[in-house]
Amino acid sequence: MSLRSATIFGGRLRAPHRVIPGFGLTLGFTLVYLSVIVLIPLAALFLKAAAMTWQQWIGLFNDWRVIASLRLSFGGSAIAALVNAVFGLLVAWVLVRYDFPGRKLVDAMVDLPFALPTAVAGIALTALYAPNGWLGSLLEPLGIKVAFTPLGVVVAMVFIGLPFVVRTVEPVLADLDQELEEAAASLGASRSQTFFRVILPALGPALLTGFALSFARAVGEYGSIIFIAGNMPGISEIAPLMIVTKLEQYDYVGATAIAVIMLVVAFVLLLAINALQKWRHSRLKGA
Repeated sequence: MSLRSATIFGGRLRAPHRVIPGFGLTLGFTLVYLSVIVLIPLAALFLKAAAMTWQQWIGLFNDWRVIASLRLSFGGSAIAALVNAVFGLLVAWVLVRYDFPGRKLVDAMVDLPFALPTAVAGIALTALYAPNGWLGSLLEPLGIKVAFTPLGVVVAMVFIGLPFVVRTVEPVLADLDQELEEAAASLGASRSQTFFRVILPALGPALLTGFALSFARAVGEYGSIIFIAGNMPGISEIAPLMIVTKLEQYDYVGATAIAVIMLVVAFVLLLAINALQKWRHSRLKGA
């Protein structure tokens, strides 16, 4: 019997001392906590939506503003998550593999979207990308308008989602054995071949996790987007804003239905990404 499962003290076999109570008690607290915080509110949401008639659901899907807002929220989130997957990997690579003056400052800046209130982030992005802002005034002559357009929505989603990719990939990249890269180089592999055939497969699960977290965060974002979006019906309205609009109109059923649609689509996408991760992990383990 290993020392982890038991210890010999005074000639007698004793179970190890546990600081936290046993499995049964901790499991009970865990299930109760998750039920109160997560399961019961979601169940109430679905029960509210289940009371809707087919005519109400059809009317909701025939509302062009609702469809446009859902398309913008999910489409913009997917684009922002892809951008963050590419540039988040690059940022993580620089922070892990290189030592340079101001590295700790750059590393701290990555967490700014976590610390900033969403309203502050939205106002800052609007002031920066508005036609009279620092960057907006430079882009306006080129015919590129960011603020008050769908592009501005994507920019805000990229801003709030970048830390999820960086912080997910960073520890995996730090633990990656560089001897594998040296072995690949000694066998004649180019830099691109080493990256795509050695490094990227090892980082794949973490990168997919960061993509999923960034996507989920962008789908539900509200505060930092409404300022830069302009909230023009059918153009730059996001789904969370439509929920707030329905609530202001006392249309609680419509707000609940939109929330359920967002929840189901996000859950299905996250489930698909997790299944892809497990399949890839089992494939790499079998190889």
